[in-house]
Amino acid sequence: MSSFSPLMPDVVRAAFADALAFVLPVSCAGCGAADVALCPACAVLLARPSDLVRSVGDGLVVHSAFRYVDEPARMLRALKEDGRTALARPFGRALAMRAASAFPGEDLVFVPVPTSRASMRRRGYRVVELLTRRSGLPALAALRPARRTADQRTLGREERASNVRGSLVATPAASGRRVVVVDDVVTTGATLEEAMRALTAAGADVRGALTVAATPKRRFDA
Repeated sequence: MSSFSPLMPDVVRAAFADALAFVLPVSCAGCGAADVALCPACAVLLARPSDLVRSVGDGLVVHSAFRYVDEPARMLRALKEDGRTALARPFGRALAMRAASAFPGEDLVFVPVPTSRASMRRRGYRVVELLTRRSGLPALAALRPARRTADQRTLGREERASNVRGSLVATPAASGRRVVVVDDVVTTGATLEEAMRALTAAGADVRGALTVAATPKRRFDA
């Protein structure tokens, strides 16, 4: 029988829920408000993606839903590092809305940047693949890691480009397809450029890139 059986008196159910909240406290992933996984204000924020556009590398246009600051950054880190995978659903809806405004009426497939083996072992799930699934966009798993790379977080622009160069390979399924590359965050754009290179080499027509968030142009000139 479930712990919250309909036969259980309301007062007992409430007391049991309070006890669980004490043992496993919940707070909003965006603003930290107590006793709620996602507060109404942060839910509204995720339902209103921005129209952010930047160009990286040799003209790859990247469309992003949020700036990687404040609440969106905290929520995305909660999804990536704290196991709060329920956030993939509202982020996925935001990706779908951003795709609709960026690529209206185009017949495209969306190719997620693959998760490294180390990240998969650490988290137990593939962030970008999960976000792409939750978006409901037509997806194609056409990229594979070709070699191991170092953690990008502490690297500068040139180091990032060198780190990921030649690190991806596209499958034959990409040939002849019109594709959009999907990632969680664009910083310098090095990973997206590498994905574009691999897909183009396999015969795909890369129409652009789509990310949940874009970092501010401060430390990195993206």
